[in-house]
Amino acid sequence: MTSVGDDLKIKIAKALAELRDAVSRFAPVAFASSMGAEDMVLTDLIYWRNLDIEIFTIDTGRLPPETHALIAAAAAHYGQTATVYVPRAESVEGFVSTYGINGFFDSIDARKACCHARKVEPLRRALAGKRAWVTGLRSGQASTREALLSSTFDEGNGLQKINPLAQWSDTEVWEYLRSNDVPYNALHDQNFPSIGCAPCTRAIQPGEDIRAGRWWWENPDTKECGLHMVDGRLQRIKTGTT
Repeated sequence: MTSVGDDLKIKIAKALAELRDAVSRFAPVAFASSMGAEDMVLTDLIYWRNLDIEIFTIDTGRLPPETHALIAAAAAHYGQTATVYVPRAESVEGFVSTYGINGFFDSIDARKACCHARKVEPLRRALAGKRAWVTGLRSGQASTREALLSSTFDEGNGLQKINPLAQWSDTEVWEYLRSNDVPYNALHDQNFPSIGCAPCTRAIQPGEDIRAGRWWWENPDTKECGLHMVDGRLQRIKTGTT
């Protein structure tokens, strides 16, 4: 590891401690990677420390080619391949039949239905049989995530949810990536700080929020895909693992 600042060293040690604690207390554990910058930090920590955490990603069928390229690059870099889940064909066909191929632009309900078919249902299959899941969520990513801390019981999925980077800044994420030569999505260099499906992601303008390019036609308070929601609301995260 190239030298990093003392504050980041402390946060790296804390994140590793939380990951190891999750394995010790909640095995089997899985890490849900969207291949974003934060997720590549966690991928690096998990693979190089040989932590017993399964890494998986969801190919929604509408990902940009740069994300597919990163999946392949990460496999070559680490010599390990993340498990890839895809949506059930009948779920996607049902969405298209009801709303149209790009119906997610028409209403929040339609967009959430698309996210459910392409993301939420595959996530539930990926988490089946697990006792905890790890995410790359950070409190500074969006107004919907300001209350995020490190651990909670995820009522929606019935297992513990671990967010080791909850208090990391964007600067710290990139300091880690660059100091450790971690592969990342090429779109990040084109002003895409947050990357999802290609039709629902755009580059941001100077001064915009880092998630302004996700579902940019919606109000910021609705910008969640459902992966981290309980009863239609973002689950507020509490410290501790009870």
